[in-house]
Amino acid sequence: MAEICTRKLIVEICNAKNLMPKDGQGTASAYAIVDFDGQRRRTKTKFRDLNPVWDEKLEFLVHDIDSMVTEMLEINLYNDKKTGKRSTFLGKVKLTGGSFVQAGEESLIYYPLEKRSVFSQIKGELGVKVFYVDEPAPPAPPADAAAEQKAEPVDEKPPENPKPEEDKKEEKTEEKKEEEEKPKEEAPKEEEKANPPPAENSAPPDAAAPAAATPAPATTPPPPAEVENLAIAQKAEPTKAEKDKAETKSSTEKLVINELELRSLSGDHGRIAYDLVDRMPFLYVRVVKAKRASKEPACPLYAKLAIGTHSIKTKTQIDKDWDQVFAFDKDGLNSSSLEVSVWTQEEKKEEGKEGAEATTSVVENCLGTVSFDLQEVPKRVPPDSPLAPQWYSLESEKSPGNDVMVAVWVGTQADEAFQEAWQSDSGGLIPETRAKVYLSPKLWYLRLTVIQTQDLQLGSASEAKVRSPELYVKAQLGAQLFKTSRTQVGSAWNEDLVFVAAEPFEPFLVVTVEDVSNGQSVGQAKIHVPTIERRTDDKMEPKSRWFNLVGGENKPYAGRIHVRACLEGGYHVLDEAAHVTSDVRASAKQLAKAPIGLLEVGIRGASNLLPVKTKDGTRGTTDAYVVAKYGPKWVRTRTILDRFNPRWNEQYTWDVYDPCTVLTIGVFDNGRYKRDEAGKPGRDVRVGKIRVRLSTLDTNRVYLNTYYLTVLLPNGAKKMGEIEIAVRFSCSSWLSLIQAYGSPMLPRMHYVRPLGPAQQDILRHTAMRIVTARLARSEPPLGQEVVQYMLDSDTHVWSMRRSKANWFRVVGCLSHAATLARWLDGIRTWAHPPTTVLVHVLLVAVVLCPHLVLPTVFMYAFLILALRFRYRLRIPHNVDPRLSYVDAVGPDELDEEFDGFPTTRSPDIVRIRYDRLRALAGRAQTLLGDVAAQGERLEALFNWKDPRATGIFVVFCLFASLLFYVVPFKVFVLGSGFYYIRHPRFRDDMPSVSMNFFRRLPSLSDQIM
Repeated sequence: MAEICTRKLIVEICNAKNLMPKDGQGTASAYAIVDFDGQRRRTKTKFRDLNPVWDEKLEFLVHDIDSMVTEMLEINLYNDKKTGKRSTFLGKVKLTGGSFVQAGEESLIYYPLEKRSVFSQIKGELGVKVFYVDEPAPPAPPADAAAEQKAEPVDEKPPENPKPEEDKKEEKTEEKKEEEEKPKEEAPKEEEKANPPPAENSAPPDAAAPAAATPAPATTPPPPAEVENLAIAQKAEPTKAEKDKAETKSSTEKLVINELELRSLSGDHGRIAYDLVDRMPFLYVRVVKAKRASKEPACPLYAKLAIGTHSIKTKTQIDKDWDQVFAFDKDGLNSSSLEVSVWTQEEKKEEGKEGAEATTSVVENCLGTVSFDLQEVPKRVPPDSPLAPQWYSLESEKSPGNDVMVAVWVGTQADEAFQEAWQSDSGGLIPETRAKVYLSPKLWYLRLTVIQTQDLQLGSASEAKVRSPELYVKAQLGAQLFKTSRTQVGSAWNEDLVFVAAEPFEPFLVVTVEDVSNGQSVGQAKIHVPTIERRTDDKMEPKSRWFNLVGGENKPYAGRIHVRACLEGGYHVLDEAAHVTSDVRASAKQLAKAPIGLLEVGIRGASNLLPVKTKDGTRGTTDAYVVAKYGPKWVRTRTILDRFNPRWNEQYTWDVYDPCTVLTIGVFDNGRYKRDEAGKPGRDVRVGKIRVRLSTLDTNRVYLNTYYLTVLLPNGAKKMGEIEIAVRFSCSSWLSLIQAYGSPMLPRMHYVRPLGPAQQDILRHTAMRIVTARLARSEPPLGQEVVQYMLDSDTHVWSMRRSKANWFRVVGCLSHAATLARWLDGIRTWAHPPTTVLVHVLLVAVVLCPHLVLPTVFMYAFLILALRFRYRLRIPHNVDPRLSYVDAVGPDELDEEFDGFPTTRSPDIVRIRYDRLRALAGRAQTLLGDVAAQGERLEALFNWKDPRATGIFVVFCLFASLLFYVVPFKVFVLGSGFYYIRHPRFRDDMPSVSMNFFRRLPSLSDQIM
């Protein structure tokens, strides 16, 4: 019998804020109706309150735990009129099942109320807590009770309803009609009744007919338990037949999944179509077990597989099955036959010569061999079922009658057995060369607000009065350490210290009060991190708490400290550079949104890779693998050993929540699968990296391109080869994709309570270190050098090359303004007279018809952009070596970029670099001074710093006001335009009077020392 669902969903309707008045008297009497999985609950009515507080918990039964994430929870608010008319709609909130959390992780979240139609007048927000509780399943009924149930006569069974489906359909349509039109006053009236009839609350309409037709049983069942919030419509207890039917129906409903979810849930190596990569043929050999004819004592057995020069053994077992799968790259085979042989290992003692000890030797005996012609091996392509192994007789003259169970087939890398199989192209069963998927830890911001201390035990009272010590608070979470500012005893700090916490959390946050005068600790307190309150917005401040300070063994009480701690779930913890971020979701699960698309990446292969190490000290080699990162998911392909043109042909998928994100793909040489003499693994070497921004991709289109792999080394940039990648960004809804461009890039808390730039930079690098440490502890580990290279952890380090690149980027942006200025200068100097005449005509048209300016400008922009569409770039952008100025940088500047912090170079080299930096900073300093001088001259004009200049300007303003009072504004614009583009014959070569006047105004440059 299927297990009955024991999960309950708890919806706590807390309060609402700033509701729209709907009763005609400036208030509203609000109540909420909650619908989930065919169940409906209702809260009480709060009369004449635009900010009602309910604090009611509504319980729902989750019929199918697996499909809970696909269910929708809908909360509708209505105004209770109490006049028999329909209630007025106040707003609704819809939540997906994927945002539900387990009990203990819930937090109060305020959701803005949504409209039901375009013309609805809705405002306000609703505070809700949603969580689920898993209860143990009830024990199965004893066998005696089941036997009695079977022995019951058939006549006592209630007659079946002839048309239950039609009644259900009618009920659903009636409920839909009620929801669309506006619910009536039946529910409030039922609450006012003292004793409602049981039929209305316990059974739906379709169960009323069978209940009436069935005679009352001899024993009356006990009354149901009381519930705080009764359902508006509850279901009757189903019979056994109905339960079986419902279980069958729910199992069929599980198969109805969204297409995007199905392709994502199928896994990266599952049954999804490998349509972005090439199918690679592999010969699969599954060796299960062997059977001996003779009943001799058990001895170790192993099987040997031989294909030409390829030979591999299974593990040695005694009375156990091997059950091992071997995958041979078919293109690398040099024979057309496969031989499977079974061998025994027997120990034989040899008696030594006179006085010598007996020696033990291991003798291997072959039990037989079976051969397979590879031309006749069957082919298997998923989703075909696995090939069943069969018994084959081993051919042997010495020991006939032995059998081996083997299955041989030809498949592709999409076979389910490929991931756990021994692979010929990746070194067999080496853990460091296998394909793996990693997940970054879930990160939170932990905010600790230090308020004040009290009753501190600093020593004797006279000592405290003499020295009036200064204190500061130090907080430590793992390796993170932050301090508050210094303050006198008795003063308050009210300072925030923000940490990065990763799940599973560190056990304790240690808060220590330090005495500045003697450098000793006054006392410390430990805060249990997993029990810290979580919040998703700034609507409510977390509760503050007092903690006792422990001074030491001899000082169990040293005072107490007042702090406020919370885990901020409304932020997104940045763990990568801001310009290449791949995930912008908030930490709290309750704020999760549905994905808008699916990203599929096919890592096909690489070509012309350069050797990065030597093999056996004779020749160069490369053991390449690929790492791809998007969001918290990292994928790593298998390592292809000793090939300069490896072919991986692996396909992966990611859910996309924001189109303006970046996919990062890096290629590395595997050095960790080999260990040195001390047993330490080597380091992986960078081969190159590419980035693909999803917003530059067309939806539902496959991009198959080859990209150059360029790596920056201390001796310059070097092209390491090429990589072939196929990318497809699928999106089922254009509307959700367009809405994403209008929504904020980061969650709401980043804007209502932003973190400072310096603080954000520190937290980002802390998050990078946490992610690096966690992934390095995986098995097999993802190396620290790999994670840091993928996350661009060195972007904050000074680099002359990056400074030049950024400078020329600014120059490139300003070049358009410079082009416009040159064009205007050509117009005013009559470099091309016909163009200048046309500009005169255009100026007259603008002055006479100003209402046509904006339509003309936007139409011109539309036409230009429409014509440029056909010339857009068809290949996604990649890392550009020319834009990065890797070819126009000297060796000393590259050496400076690769130098660590602090520096390890000699003092002479550091002095030369410092002098160069001083020269560059001097030019920047002069530029900043010139910019500041222009603003100071304008300020001096209005502050009478130069009385004569300001007096001239005052007289000018007086005459200008009289002039513009008489002269129309259009005439002024027309005259100014004609004067600006006048002929060179009427133009002087010297600067204008206004320019000369402005340059003579004083600035603060002469007051700087």
